[in-house]
Amino acid sequence: MRAWITGATGFLGGALARALAAEGAEVHALRRSARADGRPDLPVAWHEGDVTDVRSVRAFLDPAAAGDLVVHAAGRLGEAGVPEDVYRAVNVEGTRNVLAAAHACRSRPRVVHLSSPGVLGPSRAPAREDAPARPTNAYERSKAAAEDVARAFARAGLPVVLARPGFIYGPGDRHVLGLFRAVQRGRFFLVDGGRSLCQPTFVEDAVAGILACLRNGAPGEAYHLCGSEAVSFRRLGEVIADALAVAPPRLDLPRWPVLLGALALEALGRAGRFRPPLSRTGVAFFSEDRVVSCERAARELGWVPSRGLREGVERSVAWYRERGWL
Repeated sequence: MRAWITGATGFLGGALARALAAEGAEVHALRRSARADGRPDLPVAWHEGDVTDVRSVRAFLDPAAAGDLVVHAAGRLGEAGVPEDVYRAVNVEGTRNVLAAAHACRSRPRVVHLSSPGVLGPSRAPAREDAPARPTNAYERSKAAAEDVARAFARAGLPVVLARPGFIYGPGDRHVLGLFRAVQRGRFFLVDGGRSLCQPTFVEDAVAGILACLRNGAPGEAYHLCGSEAVSFRRLGEVIADALAVAPPRLDLPRWPVLLGALALEALGRAGRFRPPLSRTGVAFFSEDRVVSCERAARELGWVPSRGLREGVERSVAWYRERGWL
């Protein structure tokens, strides 16, 4: 079995590449250049290219050579100061390029496109996959548009499945590392009491769910792959603090003053060309409920997350400390 993956230089993509290789697949991965983080620890064959460049994607997914599986994990993550057209170029047009190349392959490989439950916007009641898209920021809008592209290819006959893993953390991650460090240094504060709910997903569970999508997912359908426990941000901060043996977060600020502060920091960041330490999108993340149902994945894929929050956080802290990151 051969597998072709974009985004393997990232946290989740790298974990997927390693899992596919462990299953015996011959894994080929796309990276922007040899000078990029090529992840020498990964047992993959590297190819240079960029999902935004049609020619390099076509060369990567050679119609005569592509294998059985394609995982499109490359994408621009949400962060302050990124123009909407950048998100569209990478997350929408990049998806179109990869799926068009897969569609041209003689083998017509099974494809998983990595999306996000964020396309549904905030929700306290567990939202199902068929809920209408209600994106609230540029990143989410680009992911929703990319899903439209994927479904169009599914209707055209490409067996592409949409996986929606959410709030992934665990060994190997750098994106959520900042949250652990903020708790450790006593800088993490609660917004509106930290009552808002999230669904942290341990990376091993996310990988298992994506592989289940590859094997058993229905083309054109989306599957939520999130932690089974919806927890408040207050509880999340307490569990992280306990694993770090530090005091839990106590500072609690109202949402609107924090939003105004984030707006000011964004303006300073634009003027000084630096990434602000706090953005309105970040404030929204910590002050809005985002809870989804994973019943479809359990029913159709046989996937159920197996790692509880405390175990996942403790394993993450241990991994970070081994490397001197905490």
